[in-house]
Amino acid sequence: MSEKFKAAIGIKNRHIQTLYSSFFRKTFQPKIEIENFTLEDGDFLEVHWHKTDNPNPKTPIVILFHGLAGSYKSPYIQGVMNELSDAGFNSVLMHFRSCSGVMNNLPRSYHSGETGDALYFIKSLKKRFPHAKISAVGYSLGGNMLLKLLGEMGKNSLLNGAVSVSAPIQLDICANIINSGFSKIYQAHLIKDLKNSLVKKYSQHDMKSLLNFDEKNIKNIKTFWEFDKIYTAPIHGFKSAKDYYEKCSSKQFLKDIDTPTLIIHSSDDPFMNTNILPSNEELSSKITFELYKHGGHVGFISGTIFKPKYWLDTRITKFIKNI
Repeated sequence: MSEKFKAAIGIKNRHIQTLYSSFFRKTFQPKIEIENFTLEDGDFLEVHWHKTDNPNPKTPIVILFHGLAGSYKSPYIQGVMNELSDAGFNSVLMHFRSCSGVMNNLPRSYHSGETGDALYFIKSLKKRFPHAKISAVGYSLGGNMLLKLLGEMGKNSLLNGAVSVSAPIQLDICANIINSGFSKIYQAHLIKDLKNSLVKKYSQHDMKSLLNFDEKNIKNIKTFWEFDKIYTAPIHGFKSAKDYYEKCSSKQFLKDIDTPTLIIHSSDDPFMNTNILPSNEELSSKITFELYKHGGHVGFISGTIFKPKYWLDTRITKFIKNI
């Protein structure tokens, strides 16, 4: 049985757990190989590989899916890459469209339920590395996407195992929670990144015709509900933000998962509340659900404030290794 998470003294507060790594974590940057991966619709992704010493065709692979506005620069990505390499795994971060710092070619982008790109990438790895076991780890938005994909694949899963961390499995509730109290600060930061990307879209495409929305009004977008109504829903074929949230929330897919899957969540996550938590009836028998009192959002820092330990990296690696 894996060691349960215990928040570090002095770092128990949910906001400190959430923000500590971004400001204070010092990671050894993994050596990476960058690959441009062409998608079915002709667009592309940048994927970053970090390989263990002396890899071979049977070396197991772990695919990483980052959170909203995340990238290779995210401390949690670099940390788990190093941990996985030490354990004998090759890891590969699949950046969502435009998240590597290079804008994708099409007006569309990515969202919490976009499983098509990930599935196409997984299929390509199965062909390229037929003798390697492949698992996946998703954080936040990437975790919701991964759980939805696992449910969609069901018994036809192409993955040997999966881990989802701090996933917003019921999107409408999460969009409401992050628009309240102190959490509005997180929303403002994330919305700023999304708006900056949208402005770049307007410089490359006739977005006004596609969205029926003037570029000058982008600055007035304040919430996820507004952004998803104006851009995410229409550009990706949803009727509304509500329709997008309903169809892309992974909670409804959990019962169909047939892949050994670990879900890690904290009750004090500032991006959501306990109303999103699934009941036992909503979980398939293949899911191990770990709920902790503390941990924040993609935090889970143990040890002490002066000698923090990044428990997530170890827990994820142990679970995948034990599959």
